[in-house]
Amino acid sequence: MKVSKEDVVKIAHLARLDLKESKVGEMQDSINKVLDWMEALNVVDTQNVAPLAHMTFALNHFREDKAISKLTREKALALGPDTNEQYFKVPQVIE
Repeated sequence: MKVSKEDVVKIAHLARLDLKESKVGEMQDSINKVLDWMEALNVVDTQNVAPLAHMTFALNHFREDKAISKLTREKALALGPDTNEQYFKVPQVIE
């Protein structure tokens, strides 16, 4: 399947791309190369190949998720410029 220049212009319009007239031929060649590559992939026999969710069998080894509290409220409030006993004070932004 080959893509014509009219097809490229229509695709660019549908994709809301501002494709200059001088670039239409270049884009046509690029699209046709991709389509040729896809046709080459269609020839490959994948009858006995199981579908994959990932390309490798490598697993991520994550640490166990444990909730720990390292920063107490008092220490956090001590870092703020203006606080009361429970909250940070900030300037009012909504009237």
